[in-house]
Amino acid sequence: MTPDIQRELIPRAAAHHLIGALNAMKDKLVTAAERWQLLDENGDVPATSSYAALLQHAADAQGLSRDVLRLTADFARSPHLTTRDGSTVLRHLATAATMSSHATSHFTETAEFALALALALSADPTDRHYLKNRMVIDHASARAFLRRTSESLRDAAKGLDDHLAFQRFLAPLISQEGPPPPPPSTQGGRHR
Repeated sequence: MTPDIQRELIPRAAAHHLIGALNAMKDKLVTAAERWQLLDENGDVPATSSYAALLQHAADAQGLSRDVLRLTADFARSPHLTTRDGSTVLRHLATAATMSSHATSHFTETAEFALALALALSADPTDRHYLKNRMVIDHASARAFLRRTSESLRDAAKGLDDHLAFQRFLAPLISQEGPPPPPPSTQGGRHR
């Protein structure tokens, strides 16, 4: 195998390990986006939205974001990011890190609006309507950011899967190469 090709390959064990971590993280994000609901079964904001429960969404989202950031930082420190496929995976991970951070801030803002709504029980109906709308928009945005994070992680895992498929394709070709042929012999003396 030529040194150029060897430098481009991410070791299979490292790729499999990262794919497993990416898929596990992706599943956690999808589950959170589906589970963390704001609206009731009728599609309405509950009369009393719990600030503590919504703040817990933000805290849990921050934990997920920290895990995504850690995966991204670990990969960014690896020697694999200098390869073509490695840089593609890193771009997907960087997007995931950004998206997960946005989810946390939107969950936090949702909780803040819930608290403002709870403390403003006698407020103008227009203000209450505004606060409820902001809660719905921020919570929906946060969940959308979780889904986008999971999509970026899925794309990173797919990039690694494609890289492993390329390695499987190369394996028979490399084994057929064998050592280079010897130079032609110069037996028999001079030729005129």
